[in-house]
Amino acid sequence: MNDKLLHTPDGVRDIYGSECKKKLKIIDKIHHVLELYSYQDIETPCFEYFNIFNMDKGSAPSNEMYKFFDRNNNTLVLRPDLTPSVARCVAKYYADEELPIRLCYKGNTFNNAPLHQGKLNECTQIGGELINDDSSAADAEAIACVISCLVATGLEEFQIEIGEIEYFKGLIEEAGLDLETENKIREYIQLKNFFGLSEFISGLAISDAMKLAFNSFENLFGGLDMLERARGLVSNNRSIEAIDRITKVYNALKSYGYEKYVGFDLGMLNRYNYYTGIVFRGYTYGTGDAIVKGGRYNNLLSQFGKDAASVGFAIYVDELMMAISRNKINVEVDYSNILVLYDIEYQGNAIKLTTSLRSKGKKIELIRKSTKHAVEDYVEYARKMHLSGVYHFTSPLDIDVISVIDNAKETIKLGDIM
Repeated sequence: MNDKLLHTPDGVRDIYGSECKKKLKIIDKIHHVLELYSYQDIETPCFEYFNIFNMDKGSAPSNEMYKFFDRNNNTLVLRPDLTPSVARCVAKYYADEELPIRLCYKGNTFNNAPLHQGKLNECTQIGGELINDDSSAADAEAIACVISCLVATGLEEFQIEIGEIEYFKGLIEEAGLDLETENKIREYIQLKNFFGLSEFISGLAISDAMKLAFNSFENLFGGLDMLERARGLVSNNRSIEAIDRITKVYNALKSYGYEKYVGFDLGMLNRYNYYTGIVFRGYTYGTGDAIVKGGRYNNLLSQFGKDAASVGFAIYVDELMMAISRNKINVEVDYSNILVLYDIEYQGNAIKLTTSLRSKGKKIELIRKSTKHAVEDYVEYARKMHLSGVYHFTSPLDIDVISVIDNAKETIKLGDIM
């Protein structure tokens, strides 16, 4: 057999057994919190027209998307991001709604990243979008919802870093720099190449005060005192209003009791260009990347025909699961499944028992015993598959109940459990 038939392509992987069970459990916990915050479910296609995600929308670069064609020669892509899909839906189905809309989703995204980066090309996301609300209270609620979700998964040590795109935009505007220069500076800050940034800034025809402000991005992270230092570096209203906004968000999060999870980073400039204000990321031990990314995107929906301020977030479930594992957090999952084992002559009663137990909510695996295997083989199989026990018919009415933990056995009558 060709070995390639048994292997997945680079960047994707199989998830099965207890790992899959735990992942679904974590998704359920997060989804429950989203429901508590009154987010309504929405599902979008896993592939859409290319223009939904192209660079004009601020999403992924073309060469990082999986592209293909339909029979009419339209260019389609596997979604690299879920937010533009939700934005399209809102513009289509909620075109006239002016009051806040809360939508949540879960699904996989696909990024055709370069090889050898150690990252998955197919990732599971679960997140929420709060639309038609431009307030700092909405920003704070989105971040509070993220914190509630992470707490629900069992994480205790994590940090939500909050930035403000408008602070950077205000500096660019105050310095009078063009788009090309802005993008170059943004790239240096994103890569945290502050030596390169300093060299590049030194060659610009801007004031010493502006050079100091740009070079200060290396240190614009921390607590409230950092925000005051950042305020002192600028004189334009746009940047000052950004500092005021982030302070309001922090004060609201204090009311939630979540201030201990919050820090600030004004050098956080997200790769998705549709973000316009507050941006945030969540970090914890045991993972090399953020487990949450989000922010405000007030201009994205207008590109689909609806003028609506919005804020949202996505939790990267695969990164989160890695962190949960490495932090040795116990994810309790249901291992109550029972194996009902029978010989052919007892099939009728075995099926009746199985039907009765399933009607009561019990999870039953029904197997007719093969002459090739002993009862002990089935007990070992149940142990390997994380089942709780084996019900073995030894007569039409007698059942041996065998524990997979210690092989303890007792005999009961069929009528006692029907």
